[in-house]
Amino acid sequence: MGFLDNLESSLKNLESRDEKESQRDHERREEESATARAIGPYAEQLKDAQFTKDLLTHATRLGYAKRMKVNIVWLGPTLRLEAREKRLELRPTPGGIVAVFIENGTESRTAPVDLDGSAEALAQEWLG
Repeated sequence: MGFLDNLESSLKNLESRDEKESQRDHERREEESATARAIGPYAEQLKDAQFTKDLLTHATRLGYAKRMKVNIVWLGPTLRLEAREKRLELRPTPGGIVAVFIENGTESRTAPVDLDGSAEALAQEWLG
């Protein structure tokens, strides 16, 4: 009988653990969904703003002047600009849009982005 009791106990433990993991997965999905809803308006503003178009234009010009190809990539709601070892990511957050400056694979600093501000200044700050 000891073997059957052990087996039954083990099955109950596995079921209990599965239920806990399922609950954690559900909570994680809910959290991700809430975050996506919070950044949604900022992500749309970033994609549609004249600031973004101007930033792409100025970054491309500055890169061309320095003989650097600027690669432009949308990763979900994030806009990434890459030029050699430098990278600039514009990330929508629940509090607004943040510019993340990355050099050689490490984040060097972050700064809030004003979509009514100067895109040329941001491009100059990144590549200048």
